[in-house]
Amino acid sequence: MSTPNSVTLLGAAEIRRLADELAVRPTKTLGQNFVHDGNTVRRIVAAADLRSTDHVLEVGPGLGSLTLGLLCAAAAVTAVEIDRRLADRLPTTVAEHAPDRAFALRVVHGDALTVTEADLRSLSDLPAPEDPTALVANLPYNVAVPVLLHLLAELSTLRRVLVMVQAEVADRLAAQPGGKDYGVPSVKAAWYGTARRAGSISRSVFWPVPGVDSALVAIDVHPHPRTDDRAAVFAAIDAAFAQRRKTLRVALASWAGSTEAAQEVLERAGVDPSARGETLTVDEFAAIAEARTVLDAAVRTE
Repeated sequence: MSTPNSVTLLGAAEIRRLADELAVRPTKTLGQNFVHDGNTVRRIVAAADLRSTDHVLEVGPGLGSLTLGLLCAAAAVTAVEIDRRLADRLPTTVAEHAPDRAFALRVVHGDALTVTEADLRSLSDLPAPEDPTALVANLPYNVAVPVLLHLLAELSTLRRVLVMVQAEVADRLAAQPGGKDYGVPSVKAAWYGTARRAGSISRSVFWPVPGVDSALVAIDVHPHPRTDDRAAVFAAIDAAFAQRRKTLRVALASWAGSTEAAQEVLERAGVDPSARGETLTVDEFAAIAEARTVLDAAVRTE
């Protein structure tokens, strides 16, 4: 198999040429900022810690900078691209720069916010596991967290995630309980795995140069999916952080039905009612959701 060092990666001149050919003018709406630095691509691929047998899902491949690097490190890449012009051009770019790996690429023209496991399984001729085992992407910054959480929920076969996001979003995803950046993204990401910051990315490696700093977030997905009711747990998380400066007894009042009900739920869950959501782990939120389920069931049987 080729390596990112043996393939001609896209440079700044090639990025501009392709953009002109396709009449692509990067837009903030689609979060289009194209990486034009080969060393950055190699660094991202190395940080992804891919296996040669991995089937990588890439979101927003754009002009193909990262795609080329991923194809050299994994068995196959499925790229989901919302821009039809970019989706149609990507196979040609790969054939030009990595002809011996072109067979390992499949492109899905679609929205990563709605793509399903069934959509990806329809590409049954990939030379890799049928379902993606890794997610590696330069995510569109305006929808990074929703896309990430959707794909983590949709793709049960993922074992590894490495995404480039806005630096402050990276801080939130990797934050631990009690920290100033800890919030809804932190807890929901922790539902799926262990997140950590995996490095910073210079603004200068993008075209156009973004107005924000970027960073990598790595997530080691839990090998065994949780069996809790995810919808119930996420509802409790959302309620707690909707009023994050309030105590849980107050913040969860509407969610539980009243402050008294919230107090009872929290006590049953073994959580201090005077605590705030920003101090709780995902396991404690799961205990809260389970306690409410048990109490609701008890009320129905009375």
